[in-house]
Amino acid sequence: MADFQNYIPYILIGLLSAIMVRAFFTKYRRTKLRLPPGPVALPIIGHLHLLLHGSKIHLVYQKLSCRYGPLMHFFFGSVPCVVVCSPEMAKELLQNQDPVFSNRPKRVVAELLAYGDADLVYAPYGAKWRLMKKLCMTELLGMHTIHQFAPIRREERNRLLQRLLKKAKAGEAVVVKAELLRLTSDIVSRMSMSRRCSENEDEAAEVKKSIQEMSRFAMKLNVADFIWFCKKLDFQGFSKKAKAARDRYDSMIERIISEHEEARRKKEAGDGNGEVKDLIDMLLDTTEDEKAGMKLTRENIKALMLNVIGGGTNSPADAMEWALAELINHPNLMEKARHEIDCVVGKDRLVEESDITNLPYVEAITRETLRLHPAGPLIGRESIEDCKVGGYDIPAKTQLLINVWAIGRDPNYWENPLEFQPERFLNNEGGINRRLNVRGQQFHLLPFGSGRRLCPGTTLALQVLHTTIAALIQCFDWKVNDGGNGKVDMKEGSGSSRATPLICVPVARLNPPPIYTS
Repeated sequence: MADFQNYIPYILIGLLSAIMVRAFFTKYRRTKLRLPPGPVALPIIGHLHLLLHGSKIHLVYQKLSCRYGPLMHFFFGSVPCVVVCSPEMAKELLQNQDPVFSNRPKRVVAELLAYGDADLVYAPYGAKWRLMKKLCMTELLGMHTIHQFAPIRREERNRLLQRLLKKAKAGEAVVVKAELLRLTSDIVSRMSMSRRCSENEDEAAEVKKSIQEMSRFAMKLNVADFIWFCKKLDFQGFSKKAKAARDRYDSMIERIISEHEEARRKKEAGDGNGEVKDLIDMLLDTTEDEKAGMKLTRENIKALMLNVIGGGTNSPADAMEWALAELINHPNLMEKARHEIDCVVGKDRLVEESDITNLPYVEAITRETLRLHPAGPLIGRESIEDCKVGGYDIPAKTQLLINVWAIGRDPNYWENPLEFQPERFLNNEGGINRRLNVRGQQFHLLPFGSGRRLCPGTTLALQVLHTTIAALIQCFDWKVNDGGNGKVDMKEGSGSSRATPLICVPVARLNPPPIYTS
């Protein structure tokens, strides 16, 4: 031990020398490139201190863009990064140069959670990724599958309304996010695993808890992602904790997959008994398809389930909570939407997904909510090769951040950008403006991303958002339980969440029908 201590000074000197040599060559290379403008970087850490703003970093980027322009360059430790804060630059990078920026930046914890490159979110662009994307778009989250699962969404929506009705009759307050999260979790878990995760003792509930725990670690600032000599170290213990959560998830999802395989073996060959397959069954079909050019592995199935369950629960619940909060603060808009629903649907039945095409104002409310409160304020990509953007050099392996939050509030594209005005999405006849949608073609409105990495769950998310928001408007009035002026605090929290939970007392306008069970 004493001998080892004698070598510590030499180890530190060697490490410091390596850092300085690397910094010298990095600086030399930078001088040969014309990089986009940005603030002065600090030694070693670069602009890493900016990330200490955490959930408010998109605000920092927006303020800095006023000084340095819509395309900025940063060094987070040893990681180069460009940040985009304008629709024009977003279009250049996500459309004109989409092939160059078709990778996602990898994080140490995220790569661990995603089984390396076995998932859809972090897998590098290539043949395997294209196979998984095609599978998601045509099978798992395609229109045919979404239509098949409509009864599940209807039943879970009705269960939500029944719970709220019970609260309304008792005059009790409701934590809105908790109820909406239960709705989205149960929809996704039933679609994925044919079981409801709100049943506390069920394995599906434990799967959900493990995914939530893993997501928290993936969102934390991990020094190992940015300081090159820390890559193999785990100073903050995130990798160890995330691996433990991943192992718990792996054990539970493995048992659920095995149960599906056993149930499949018990069925008669070629006879599905008229049952609607869940997403795990669809993935198992793919692994057994002899004609498939590339087969999915066990890890692919587990990773894709993690993507679907993780991406389909929190973000839609956050969006619906924001929509209800905005409507409570704008009672005239709430009344306008309610009048539309009463005229089209009436008061004798619940609004259905098929009604949404005839409810343009409700659809406009959803779009305006996603403009002001996108599911993720920043979209991340990474360059595959060197390129030029706006006359500037962007080296390979440069991370790209699109500030979706700032773009959705750009005064050059949006009149009164900070105001909640659903009317901006209507045409002159009062119908929905189909040319201004949220599917990545308009680069001043990118809540689901754009290009190759457009969120594959966009259609499903919109189905849930439109109909649930309409049902909450149709069935209840909402009283803020704060003893104040009835207004909701609209401060932002981390990611797409609110800073404070929305707590309301629902007041029944009409009784929902019995739970749909057929």
